[in-house]
Amino acid sequence: MKYRFLFLFILVSVISFGKVQRLPSRINQNFDKGWRFSLNADSEASKVSFDDSAWRLLNLPHDWAIEGNFSKDNPSGAGGGALPGGIGWYRKTFDIKDRSSFKHYFIHFDGVYMNSEVFINGHSLGVRPYGYISFEYDLTPYLNKDGSRNVIAVRVDNEHQPNSRWYSGCGIYRHVHLIEVGDLHVAQWGTQITTSDVMKDKALLNIRVTVKNEKHRAVEAVVRNEIIDPQGRKVGSCESHIAIDGAAQKVNGQSCYIKKPQLWDIDKPNLYKVHTYLMEGNKIVDEYITSIGLRDFYFDVTKGFFLNGKNIKINGVCQHHDLGCLGAALNDVALHRQLKTLKDMGCNAIRCSHNPPAPELLNMCDSMGLVVLDEAFDMWHRRKTTYDYANYFDKWYKQDLTDMVVRDRNHPCIILWSIGNEVLEQWNDANADSLSLEQANMILNFGHKIMDGAKDGKKNVSSLLTIQLADIVRGLDNRPITSACNEPSPHNNLFLANTLDVVGFNYHNQNIPSVPKNFPGKPFIITESVSALQTRGYYQMPSDSIIICPERWDKPYINPTFSCSAYDNCHVPWGSTHEETWDLVKYSPFVSGQFIWTGFDYIGEPTPYDWPARSSYFGIIDLAGFPKDSYYMYQSEWTNKSVLHLFPHWNWTVGQKIDMWVYYNNADEVELFINGKSQGRRHRAEHQYHVSWHCIYEPGTVRVVAYQKGKPVRQESIKTASTPAAIRLVPDKKVVRSDGTDLCFVTVEIVDKEGNICPNADNLVQFRVNDKAFIAGVDNGNEISLERFKDNKRKAFYGKCLVVLQNKGIQGTIELTAFGEGLAKGSLKVVVR
Repeated sequence: MKYRFLFLFILVSVISFGKVQRLPSRINQNFDKGWRFSLNADSEASKVSFDDSAWRLLNLPHDWAIEGNFSKDNPSGAGGGALPGGIGWYRKTFDIKDRSSFKHYFIHFDGVYMNSEVFINGHSLGVRPYGYISFEYDLTPYLNKDGSRNVIAVRVDNEHQPNSRWYSGCGIYRHVHLIEVGDLHVAQWGTQITTSDVMKDKALLNIRVTVKNEKHRAVEAVVRNEIIDPQGRKVGSCESHIAIDGAAQKVNGQSCYIKKPQLWDIDKPNLYKVHTYLMEGNKIVDEYITSIGLRDFYFDVTKGFFLNGKNIKINGVCQHHDLGCLGAALNDVALHRQLKTLKDMGCNAIRCSHNPPAPELLNMCDSMGLVVLDEAFDMWHRRKTTYDYANYFDKWYKQDLTDMVVRDRNHPCIILWSIGNEVLEQWNDANADSLSLEQANMILNFGHKIMDGAKDGKKNVSSLLTIQLADIVRGLDNRPITSACNEPSPHNNLFLANTLDVVGFNYHNQNIPSVPKNFPGKPFIITESVSALQTRGYYQMPSDSIIICPERWDKPYINPTFSCSAYDNCHVPWGSTHEETWDLVKYSPFVSGQFIWTGFDYIGEPTPYDWPARSSYFGIIDLAGFPKDSYYMYQSEWTNKSVLHLFPHWNWTVGQKIDMWVYYNNADEVELFINGKSQGRRHRAEHQYHVSWHCIYEPGTVRVVAYQKGKPVRQESIKTASTPAAIRLVPDKKVVRSDGTDLCFVTVEIVDKEGNICPNADNLVQFRVNDKAFIAGVDNGNEISLERFKDNKRKAFYGKCLVVLQNKGIQGTIELTAFGEGLAKGSLKVVVR
């Protein structure tokens, strides 16, 4: 059985069109700069007359929680990152000098966490509880267009916590746009493009444009589309007439062939552009540029995932939305750094856990060649924390799910929709099928499904809810639907609904071999896997002894170091080691792939510990962005890069028994030397992903040599480091853009007099930067560090820490100096252009 899907995506912008007369039409203005902010401000702040001159001036995106102090008394708890919540207000004053009656203005928010209420000139435009959804409002009826000031105010209520199982952040944490259009324009997220009849020599584009007429009279218009290939050449066009009644909207459909399509792929993410023009008479009244990617994919029951006819494993990771020390506040450069680090590991897929992502993430996945599982909810009407989205689900699920799919459905990167993560409706118990009034009305309005369910005697209320959510998605897009389930039984209410296109398990490796028998005719993917626990730089021996922590999910794990072994020998009771699950995926053709929990560490959910731990141990990469050792296991398996990674460090007690591990590929065998003396050669057997030696420590040099056909091809060595002597600064770039948003991530290393990293160093490092930049954040990857993320100092953690510089929009040279007691200072210069 196969499920075939082919899609494209849309990006709105402004373009010109020949000699046709242009009216001033669509302007999409970034609206991030120049906001005033106050925490726990006066409730009168929505009024135009309110004096906000004493409020803090800042640019969006903004997360006020990341600026706070860690405390066990913060109501978010350690699971929510132990950072403060509260009620925040944002205000911005702006002018509209265009008096044209045909102009309309919309304010668009990519994400506000949470319970936002937006006011324009004192008028409430509405409330959106869900903190991860994008939304917009029409400002036009309340605007002053005579040049006098307009005031937009946003109230953000994240006071009632816990409302999330991880760190959510607080505030207007994604971008904001002011959109100006004429009274005849394309509706919000109003373009959908799919393809069919894709062959080697041609492809058919099916273009649907929803046109909105704000006039009080009927209008006749022309919709024209021109297709531009990745090299900038025009390769097709089509146009048609459309008649729209006053104060109405209508969908215009067109089809257009293009020749010799260049497919979108993981290795070659080719993107076309569709130029769309909306014309009234000989005047262009609205304009779009649409980036599209053409590709064909399907999930096969026995062979897994196919992209453009090629069978590939989905080698994915789950990602929460925070950016480490920058918090939830979106920064495009920081997000790209995360994705590039994952791509370099060999990762080819991202699961958006467990909510709609920032649009920028999907844009980057489109352009970088990463496939995506786009997820709607972490809970339905049964809550997981006291104040979470379950309190709003019954009223908002249809709007929020619709908005997610309509916003995202044209991205070529998306291959799966997930309607929920580990929702409690999977199980039957006394509370599972209790309904609110809204839920009961929903089911009554879904009567034909109840009749169907009654006939087969299997579908209960939770199954019917699953069907409805899937039907909402299916009515908007025809990509496959899944749900991430941690109940593997076929009697899971979501599986009983028989509406999911792809079966998704979270963990339960022991049940996976039975999937073909228990779910006949259904493709399968591991929606969440592994949950290994690792602290970068900390090693617990013997390394071949598996540590399960906590012993049970409800039993605390006790370790005075609050650390987890960085060997791949520590995992939660419901999880596995990295190597165990990869071996299962690699050698099970019906398993389409996996999404590892997680790519990066994230703030909150510090399993297996509680306070003072305040961030996760699950990541393959730590919170500061430094890879843990397992990163190189995946790189050796998922890429063709030559990998030879030796660990741990070589600073121990004389005579101590030490386990040395090596991840490698592109070699037949490897040999370990201690101070020049061979410890023997090793080679990987099938189902084996590292080799190791049990050694006796003596100071000096440990070295590994890789051999191909008996000849050495690569080597790596680690020297015993002496006393910390200096600070070394390593920037990720030497030039930054002078746009006020570009970042430079500087790795700070504590080294001895010979330049060797001191693996146990925890020196306090202080930073000084000139007026061309400011310190956007500091971190070190330590899960129990209670140091502030917004500071000019940081302790090293196992020899390293991080400082993030953000330019102020001033050209020149950033100068950073790092100081530490008893250490030679470090310095660097970064050019701003």
